[in-house]
Order: sequence, then C-alpha cells, then structure tokens
Amino acid sequence: MQLLITLVVVIVVLLLLALALTLKIVKQYEQGVLFRLGRLSGTRAPGLRAIIPLVDVLHRVSLRIVTMPIQSQGIITRDNVSVDVSAVAYFRVVNAEKSVIAIENVNTAINQIAQTTLRKVVGQHTLDETLSETDRINLGIREILDVATAEWGVEVTLVELKDIQLPDSMKRAMARQAEAEREKRAKIINAEGESLAAAALGDASDTMMAHPLALQLRNLQSLVEIGVDKNTTVVFPAPLMSTIGELGAFLGREAAAAGLPPTPHPIEPAKTVPAPGSNNKPGPVPHQA
Repeated sequence: MQLLITLVVVIVVLLLLALALTLKIVKQYEQGVLFRLGRLSGTRAPGLRAIIPLVDVLHRVSLRIVTMPIQSQGIITRDNVSVDVSAVAYFRVVNAEKSVIAIENVNTAINQIAQTTLRKVVGQHTLDETLSETDRINLGIREILDVATAEWGVEVTLVELKDIQLPDSMKRAMARQAEAEREKRAKIINAEGESLAAAALGDASDTMMAHPLALQLRNLQSLVEIGVDKNTTVVFPAPLMSTIGELGAFLGREAAAAGLPPTPHPIEPAKTVPAPGSNNKPGPVPHQA
C-alpha cells in the first residue's frame, strides 16, 4: 500500500513537470520563435502555447520599443574642435525570427554600431552645425542605423543627441563672441535711433520755420516742465524775452487806440535822471510797476 502511494505521487510529480515543460505563456507584447530539433519551426502568437518537451525550444522576443542610451563619445569635428557627445536611441524588433537567427545579441550590437555611427556623423560637421542643426544630425544617424539593422529585423525609430560638452576654452571664446555680437546689435540699434531722431528733428525744424510762433509755444512748454521740479533758478531764452517785449508793445498800442492810459512795458530799460547833489549827473531810477 505504501509503495502504491509513493508510485502515485511520483507519477503526479512527473505529470506536473511534463505539463510545465509543455505549456508556455507568450505575453501580449512578445512573440515566440519555435525551434524543433534545432530547426526553425515558425513563430507563436501571444497566449498559452504547447510545445514538445526536450524537442522544441521556444524563444520569447519582446516587440516593445527599447530605450538605449549611447555613452558619451570623444569626437573631433570637421573644424578640429574636440567635443564629447552623448545620445539616446529608440528601436524595436519588427521581425522576431531575424532578431534571433541573424545576430546573437541584438541590444549589444545596436549599442556598438550606434556609438561608431555617432562618431562618424558628428565628425563630418563643424561645431556650429553640431550645435544648431541637431535635427539633421539625428536624421542622418537614424538612416545609417536603419540600413545596418534591417538585416537583424530591428527598426530604429528615433535617435536624439542628448548632451554636447565643449572645452572650457571654447566656452569662453563663444561667450566673448556672443557678447561682441550683442554689442554690435546694440550699436546698430542706437545708430538707427539717432538717424530717426535726426529725421524727426529736421521735420520739426521745417515746421517751426513755417510757423515761428511754434518755437515760442515750445519755449513756454519747456518753462512749464521746468516749473514742476520746483527749481529756484529759471533761465529764459532770448527769443522768449523778445517775444514778451513785442507782446508789451502790442498791448500799449491797443491801449492807446482805446484811449486808456498806457500800460508800462513788462520789461522796460531803466531811465536815468539827475541825482540830487551829484553835479547834475544822471543817475538810474528804477522802473515802477
């Protein structure tokens, strides 16, 4: 009886082991490549799949996009500048059979060929092109990788330059160049502003020549602006004084025509009369308001 129980247990264990070796699960993002007695027997779709133990071997191949960083490479550009460039590549398996049969380790192979391609493509460009035309460089690297990996059943979907390290001396030189460029633009803008201002002043002078009173109005406006600052000293321009004199003379003529006593001139030169006890020598008498 004890022997029978032991035999049954052994049979059950063997059946479970055979079942485990027979049934294989292929995940949704995978594809199975089946080899029977060492020969390719086709692929298996996702799901529960049965194989013959000790006869069939099932390789599961992931079809998801793989992100592979490309380590920094020391590269000399076409204009003899040493830079360190790192990148990242994205690829996926499109033919599971080729990825297993054509190459031993597809990830390692793509990493190595991506490094050599990165050095080759970047070395064909100048430093300015490497910094400003990254899209064109990325496209060139991807096209070369696509040609090389097509036989492996792999498609490179995207390649991006991740980091570009420059020597310190080159960074300082580029900083000086950028500063000089900004100064040049500032001087050009300043010169354009001076030119526009000169043209505007020329137009204003033409207007004032056609209308002389416009200059006097501008002088009065300047006095108003000066008075806002509470200054204790005010400088009157000579044209303004002559204008005030002309205005006083005009008011005097108007008063005489109306029969009114003449109004004193706003700014009348001082008259001289003989001073007492001074041998009849004339002395200054201030004007009375």
